Amino acid sequence: MVTSTDTPSAQSPTEQPPLLGASLDELTTWVQQQGQPAYRGKQIYQWIYQQGARSLTDITVLPKAWRSELGSVQVGRSSIHHQVEAPDGTVKCLLRLSDGQVVETVGIPSGKRLTVCVSSQVGCPMACDFCATGKGGFLRNLERHEIVDQVLTIQEVMQRRVSNVVFMGMGEPLLNTDAVLASVRSIHDDIGIGQRNITISTVGIPGHIRRLAEHRLQATLAVSLHASNQVTRESLIPSARSYPLSELLDECRDYVHKTGRRVTFEYILLAEVNDCAHHADELANHLRGFQSHVNLIPYNPIQEVDYGRPDHRRIQTFVDRLKQRHIAVSVRRSRGLEKDAACGQLRASQDLAMTGQR
Repeated sequence: MVTSTDTPSAQSPTEQPPLLGASLDELTTWVQQQGQPAYRGKQIYQWIYQQGARSLTDITVLPKAWRSELGSVQVGRSSIHHQVEAPDGTVKCLLRLSDGQVVETVGIPSGKRLTVCVSSQVGCPMACDFCATGKGGFLRNLERHEIVDQVLTIQEVMQRRVSNVVFMGMGEPLLNTDAVLASVRSIHDDIGIGQRNITISTVGIPGHIRRLAEHRLQATLAVSLHASNQVTRESLIPSARSYPLSELLDECRDYVHKTGRRVTFEYILLAEVNDCAHHADELANHLRGFQSHVNLIPYNPIQEVDYGRPDHRRIQTFVDRLKQRHIAVSVRRSRGLEKDAACGQLRASQDLAMTGQR
């Protein structure tokens, strides 16, 4: 069972942390500690978040002599190692981090909306059987600046403002709670994306949903359920063996009670595995009277396993069955399938990313 948030990160405790992700107050305090006037903090703040400065040497309003003294201070931007675009306009970027690791982020345009699917870890320790990220193993947590950078990168690449952020990329966000919460604060306060337009997705870590509720975020909680009973869930999600479905749902009910926010349940439909009518009935029984919404995701294929994607008829039957039981439900349209940028297909593989294949 994976329960600790103390997983490896890249930042040495003795190093000056990157500036990206810092608030205006934090940057003002920092420049004053450097012997500079307070207004220099606002200048750096504006250049980082509004003009996309990648180095302090880019901030030409700062004194040249001072800039030359700050060579070791990093803004915290990653470089684009590879980029592909699907026919539907979805853009997948493979970002190279300061330690050479790579992580994927995806920009998903839809009318006036631009959603960024951000990663919270390099790899993922949860090892869900249907997910490419889990097949690649886990390396480390991402830091605050590495998460915020993904949003700025997609804005720059796609030349438009991001409207929505979903923590549904690589990794389990609730195993990196501190950095995720810090990045949510920065995405809201510094980039200007409302918390109600931010979604944090989790497969479920014992006790962590209740801990998240204590922060009273306005962000949406999305729980990756993917099964209507314990036996099926254990076969798909290894960590479910030590976290019974009943206990996970109890935590979700506590979350609703404490925050007043409904929970979204993500449910990947796997043909002949969890997409039958009786599975819909089981799911409806669990969610009766629950302030929730079910987001059905037809399976997006990966090479390592041979699960099938259900046809339209089976998907519609599942939807109808839930609606008959008065369960709020929608079906997610898969975006970026042609470039392996859809849900469950992300993995930090440099060689494969270079060809756009997995």
